Parts: sequence; structure tokens; C-alpha cells
Amino acid sequence: MTHLLLLSAFVQNTKELPPETEEPALSIIDLLLSGGPAGVSIIAILFVLLFVAVYIYFERIFAIKAASKIDESFMDQIRDHVASGKIEAAKILCAQTNNPVSRLTEKGISRIGSQLDDINTAIENAGRLEVYKLEKNVSVLATVAGAAPMIGFLGTVIGMILAFHNLASSSGSADMGSLAEGIYTAMTTTVAGLVVGIIAYIGYNHLVVRTDKVVHQMEATAVDFLDLLNEPA
Repeated sequence: MTHLLLLSAFVQNTKELPPETEEPALSIIDLLLSGGPAGVSIIAILFVLLFVAVYIYFERIFAIKAASKIDESFMDQIRDHVASGKIEAAKILCAQTNNPVSRLTEKGISRIGSQLDDINTAIENAGRLEVYKLEKNVSVLATVAGAAPMIGFLGTVIGMILAFHNLASSSGSADMGSLAEGIYTAMTTTVAGLVVGIIAYIGYNHLVVRTDKVVHQMEATAVDFLDLLNEPA
């Protein structure tokens, strides 16, 4: 009889319990825009940096890809023109090709008749200019990779200061839910900064690798051209 009474009381209490409410789903947009004016400003800056990083990456990757295209028979044609004394034809071929390798070769062809040291110096100077063109704005990408995480951390620090200021203003009796919400909202700026920094860092290193390949291509072409001038007539 006692067990029946306890079971009946348990069922009754269970019926009286309020129904569980589902927590509303928190979207990324709501999370990014719920950080107050300071948090939203930091997120806006990070989005601008992300746009700049992505733009520079794709603009440079297309430029480097175009610079790396060269006909495998290019140096053979140059060798034939120079060997047969057709200097103007060699220059026209370089002008039609229009890439860093052809411009270096054209610079060397224009110095034919000078000493080899002078030709080598002219090619090296032209090579530095071509490398500078290839690396245009790549340093900005490196700056974004380093600055974005720090900007994100700055937003987090500002958010933490505001959260603890609210706690201090309420004499320690602030709603813990509001305090926790302020803290995790502040942490979103660090996450956003890290994401932008990682994207910019990966893009920067990829551009450096692709640029080095073009530079090695130019160096190999310069060596081939100097060897061509050293060949016995």
C-alpha cells in the first residue's frame, strides 16, 4: 500500500513539471552582431582585412601564374636567332612573349657586344625589378596575417572589460547569464581574428612558394643566356 502511494505521488509530480523549452539556435550572424558597438566595429575591421587579403591573394596568384607561362622552345629560338646574328628577330620574339623570363633575355640581348660582366649586371638589375613586380602587395598580406589575430584579441579584451565593468557596477549581483553572454560574445572577435589571420598566412606562404618558382625560372634562363654568349662561334 505504501509503495502504491509513493508511485502515485511520483506520477502526479511528474505531470506537474513544466515542459522543457528548447534553447533557441544561435546563428553565426547573431553571434557576430551581438557584441555591442565595440565588438561589431572589431568584426567590421576584420571583414575588411579578410576582403583585402582574399583580393590580394587572387590578384597575385593570377599574375604569378601568367608570369610562369613560357614556351619550352623559347631559349632554343633565341639561341638560333643569336647564333645566326638575327638580334632584332630575337628582340621581337622577346617582346611577343612578354613575361619576366623574356624581359630578362631581352635586356641581355640589348647588351650584346658589351663585356659579360656588364651583361650579367644588366640582367641582375632587370631581375630585381621583375621580382619586385611579382611581390607587389604581398607584404600587405603578411601584415594582415599578423595584425588580424591581435585586432581580434583587442576586441576580446574590450568585451571582457565591459563585462566585468557591468559586474562591478552591480556590486557583484549581475545576472550570470548576461555576464556569460557578454564573455562568449567577446571571444568571437578572437575567433574571427584567428580565422582571418590563418587565411592570410596560408595565402602569403603559397604566394611566396609560387614566386620562388618564377625566380628560379628567371635565374635558370639568365644562366642559359650567359652560357649561350660564351659558346664558341
